[in-house]
Amino acid sequence: MIFFLALLLLTARLVFGACECGYSVPTPKGDGLVVFSDRLETNFSQLRTISEGHEWIAQEFTVSAKDGRGNFSKAFVPSNVDTRGTESLNDSDRAAGLELRVGSEVSKDDAIPASEVDTARLDLHWGSFRAGMKLTDVKGTCAAFFWYFNDTQEIDIEFLSQEFDHDKGTYPINLVVQSKESMEAGYDASKTGTFNRVNLDFDPTDTFHEYRFDYLPGQVLFYADSKLLSRMKGGDMPSSGGHLILQHWSNGNPLWSGGPPKEDAIVIVSYVKAYFNSSNSERQAQLLQQCHESSVKSSAMKRPTVQLVE
Repeated sequence: MIFFLALLLLTARLVFGACECGYSVPTPKGDGLVVFSDRLETNFSQLRTISEGHEWIAQEFTVSAKDGRGNFSKAFVPSNVDTRGTESLNDSDRAAGLELRVGSEVSKDDAIPASEVDTARLDLHWGSFRAGMKLTDVKGTCAAFFWYFNDTQEIDIEFLSQEFDHDKGTYPINLVVQSKESMEAGYDASKTGTFNRVNLDFDPTDTFHEYRFDYLPGQVLFYADSKLLSRMKGGDMPSSGGHLILQHWSNGNPLWSGGPPKEDAIVIVSYVKAYFNSSNSERQAQLLQQCHESSVKSSAMKRPTVQLVE
């Protein structure tokens, strides 16, 4: 926990640059900085409801067993999404944050209750996207933090709780870029070059850790607690603007989510931090004007940028 708090302080460090506006990350080769002009930061422990701030929307829809390639349907319902503020906690409570629940009781129409929230904004383009998450150790669910434009332009971080083995200390994380090639393989990215399963060197169910992907032109980099896990690049990488999704579900597929879980399973998300360039031309122009006005008003002609260190 001490390391995690130190990491948060480190990533909030401010630097200054002449007439600069934005948020920067080191280039993959470490020989410069990539600057993003926009941001979306949500501290879920400070929200009374998910709709507060109008940045996130709880989803309601059903995916059939056939369409989801599972044994059960997935029923995403807003009632499985909850926020718990720090002021409502006591020593016996779960941690504060956004709770994403998968129910253990299958409905009469063979659907497993699931949960999902999406960003209201759909213009998240090149950027660095991070989430602080505490995973469930209840077997039989899939938890995901991902960016989505369509089924062939998608960046996924997924956790399968049935793969976690406390006795052996194995905690896989599945890193995926969905592409046209994976679509042709029946949406099985493991049959393509844009899938990687990496074993984490910590227990993701024990406390919060930061999971991150940097979506850059022609490549995607995946991290856990700022440690590079995988780099994917090439023509199969996405190129559009999209939105972020936090999701927790089960459909009984023994090859993926497993389940249904024997008891309700909860994933907690403490925050999401996104630093990106908008794909919306009007938003780009607005930010450019704001940057110019800020520079004019500053006697030193300087504006702070957030240095997002590795």
